[in-house]
Amino acid sequence: MTAATAHPVPLRTVVLAAGKGTRMKSDLPKVMHPACGKPMVEWVVDAAFAAGSDEVILVIGHGADLVRGHFAHHPKAARIRFALQERQLGTGHAVDMARAHLGAGDTLVLCGDGPLIRSETLATLLATHRAKGAAATLATSVIDDPTGYGRIERAPDGSFLRIVEQKDATPAQRALREVNPSYYCFRGEDLLAALGRLDNKNANGEYYLTDTFEWLRNRGQAVAVVDAVPPEDILSVNTPEQLAEVDAILRRRGGTGGSPGGSR
Repeated sequence: MTAATAHPVPLRTVVLAAGKGTRMKSDLPKVMHPACGKPMVEWVVDAAFAAGSDEVILVIGHGADLVRGHFAHHPKAARIRFALQERQLGTGHAVDMARAHLGAGDTLVLCGDGPLIRSETLATLLATHRAKGAAATLATSVIDDPTGYGRIERAPDGSFLRIVEQKDATPAQRALREVNPSYYCFRGEDLLAALGRLDNKNANGEYYLTDTFEWLRNRGQAVAVVDAVPPEDILSVNTPEQLAEVDAILRRRGGTGGSPGGSR
């Protein structure tokens, strides 16, 4: 098959949007709180489409009908799917709820409470993933205060070892400043295989999507890492104060994140 007749590799994006967000002190689903004029999850969805996604799958839970209703009026509503996570059992469990929508091609996985995401960052993540022929790729960031974030642990040669969540980290691991801002790309079949191998033997008793990377690496699969996320961009929203900070950043960017196509 020549390059001219080759079919492009399908790209899907799963957006995790099921959380209640109890610290937001509101009945709204966390991801539906507005940031610079639209729900924070819509910034993520728009960035995914601007980066080339063929479709977006929203994993919803709390306030599911409100989220469905909002996106029924989105310009790309025909390319938005929904998966229901009735019980909050972790990020790995959330992605597994979208299994029926996944398959061949590449899959981005993003969090709906990170509206500062840029389509350019996702394009870099995807390009690295495909150039390296990786089973899974994650974008990282190096920040001054890594408290609360999963840490990236590397081997002596600089290659990826694992992601360690804050609650499961040793003091030495907590001192690491390279963190996981939850920007992921997977080869579809490898994601599905890894999801089926997750367990919840950790401090939170949850199924961590982050464990898929170590599982794939241990099977000899290529896991790529790209330090591509500006420190400002990793701020996710868990409190009204963080929402106000994100809103101010988006307004400074002019409401588009400096990207065409409605990303961030």
